[in-house]
Amino acid sequence: MSDSNHTSTSFFLTGLPGLEAVHTWLSIPLCAMYVASLAGNSLILWVVRSEPSLHQPMYYFLSMLAVTDLGLSAFTLPTMLPIYMLGLREVAVDVCLAQLFFIHTFSIMESSVLLTMAFDRFVAISNPLRYGAILTSPRIASLGLAIVVRSIGLHIPAPIMLKKLPYCQNHLLSHSYCLHPDVMKLACADTHINSAYGLFVVLSTLGVDSVLIVLSYALILQTVLSIASKAEQLKALNTCVSHICAVLLFYIPPIGLSMIHRFGRQASPSSRVLLSYLHYLTPPLLNPIVYTVKTKQIRLRMLRLFQWNRTSNREKEHN
Repeated sequence: MSDSNHTSTSFFLTGLPGLEAVHTWLSIPLCAMYVASLAGNSLILWVVRSEPSLHQPMYYFLSMLAVTDLGLSAFTLPTMLPIYMLGLREVAVDVCLAQLFFIHTFSIMESSVLLTMAFDRFVAISNPLRYGAILTSPRIASLGLAIVVRSIGLHIPAPIMLKKLPYCQNHLLSHSYCLHPDVMKLACADTHINSAYGLFVVLSTLGVDSVLIVLSYALILQTVLSIASKAEQLKALNTCVSHICAVLLFYIPPIGLSMIHRFGRQASPSSRVLLSYLHYLTPPLLNPIVYTVKTKQIRLRMLRLFQWNRTSNREKEHN
């Protein structure tokens, strides 16, 4: 086989199968989601930074979550929108490898941040008097640095290994953005090492993180049940609702996708794509909404912001 058959300069991305006729219309909600996720997470960062009462460990971790959600939005939707708006499906190999590196890196960062937030809730509920002494600013900064180093370090080998593979298939990917397993399928060489490394990364990050999050909540529940007052129990559990919603938003879609891959062989290709969209697109969109609705301090700060804007507009009209 000639070298030209083994080399590729581009891949082709895919929209929702069977809905090509309405791709232009689908670009409208996708564009709205993109703008909403960028605006919502940027607003969370601004509120935490500008409100002194929110300079606490819980909200520093929330800021980390907002940054990872911004990263996921910034690296998934820019290749999706051209597909649906303009029908542009071709993506250069180097761009594709860079995209999958950043998507998987920010995904692992989000999982790691959710784990640190579970630890934060455990410390706040089980040892409230020493909460500030345990989660000091230097320790929070160290946790943030560890999250970044872990996520980047584990994913640097993936694009390098994929870059060395020859590709002689049709170069058609099954998603609207580049993912490691999707690109690996197109290789016409032995990919056992790539597959094993990918499995190792998933198990050592998402797998370990999810187990530790469940363990954290088991300890939290044990602590809450030891509280005598029912009102205090509910108050303690209420501080965890936002985080539980964020965990479910992040982990349920990949679990569903894994079940379909293993047991739902008759499932339509669009169901896999939709679950992938839910995993990468809904957390950046819904996390700011969940935390705004469930966190009183953030909600009040945003209400003051909108009231100030309304007052300013009225004063301009009078002038």
